[in-house]
Amino acid sequence: MKAKKYMLLVFTMLVLLLASACGTKTGAEAPADAATSKPEASSPANTDKPADDDKADADNEILIIIDQTPKPIEGNSFDFTVKQLPEGYALAEMQWVSGSNKIINSIQDAIAHGGNGEDGFYISGDGQFMGFFYPDTMKDEKGEVIFIFRNEAGKELTWKKEITLN
Repeated sequence: MKAKKYMLLVFTMLVLLLASACGTKTGAEAPADAATSKPEASSPANTDKPADDDKADADNEILIIIDQTPKPIEGNSFDFTVKQLPEGYALAEMQWVSGSNKIINSIQDAIAHGGNGEDGFYISGDGQFMGFFYPDTMKDEKGEVIFIFRNEAGKELTWKKEITLN
């Protein structure tokens, strides 16, 4: 009888150990286009910050994932997801800047594009999907995607990433 209890205990511990490991990602499994970036403040930087501000920097980190996998839709696009942004900040503006194009869209522009399918940044009606539509002439264009976040006081944080449009 003691052996049965011992085996049951070992089995239960093994199941709990395996279940707790599920969903844990190692660094090698992170998405290739995932980018964590410390935001660039549009106001002058304070270079006299104490070491205790490391926690504040972590609170100001922005995580945006850009997905350029092909989709079964007509036209060219990439999707993006804002996974983490500093508390009190909201997405205010999106930009595509390259040698030959500069596209700047506000949130209102992006919502309109989500409804009418025009080129530029888009946000679906319910906010579930966000991305950037572009014409064939922009394929293989190398540039920078820029996201500007703003708080109620008007302070801005900027996230940038250089990509090549597929």
